[in-house]
Amino acid sequence: MIRSDRSAGVCVITLDRPDRRNALTPAALDALVDAFEAAREPVVFLRGAGEAFCAGADLDVVEALDGDAAAAFARQGQRAARTIEAYDGAVVAGIDGPARGGGVELALACDVRVGTPEATLAESGVSLGLFGAWGGTTRLPAVVGEGVALDLALSGRTVTAAEALEMGLLSRVVDEPRAVADGIAANDAAAIRTLKRRLRDDAPPDETDEREAVAFGRLVERRGRG
Repeated sequence: MIRSDRSAGVCVITLDRPDRRNALTPAALDALVDAFEAAREPVVFLRGAGEAFCAGADLDVVEALDGDAAAAFARQGQRAARTIEAYDGAVVAGIDGPARGGGVELALACDVRVGTPEATLAESGVSLGLFGAWGGTTRLPAVVGEGVALDLALSGRTVTAAEALEMGLLSRVVDEPRAVADGIAANDAAAIRTLKRRLRDDAPPDETDEREAVAFGRLVERRGRG
């Protein structure tokens, strides 16, 4: 269900279950974590096989679970999203087609979300009596703001690529999302990793300022040695 390929500084991780729009089972979530933990490239490109990015959780699995098992499934999705978010390098989501529910939540954990004009996104759980439990209730408002997040989550409405770009849910809309990952990978690997660490550092400002200065000094020193 999860496939990894490597070339030119990019690890391409593919959600590979196109017959189910790449819906994720517990086993697939574990495999996704394993794929990210095995990656060493400065850039990871996360994509879906076929016509969809990811339909989120496999509803056939969800409907067979009791409350405790459903909570455990949610924790697996949260772990996968945290693993993506914590990857020591840039993670680019390439969204070509539908992203729904957990698929949106995995994309929210990525550093850059790139859609094609055919991309559509929805936090559609509310229409099924559910909600996005793979970190969606925290990352969605952090990315688009509380008001927009409430609109998307409470309505379950589907937004186009253009709408998603306007609200900040997508970073770019392009014909070839992989080209964005390749463009990032063309930069210095150490600088990519350092920038992500600094931009994601939520320590108090005096601490982040000092860490920023030290990190810059290390990069300059490394350039001098090169």
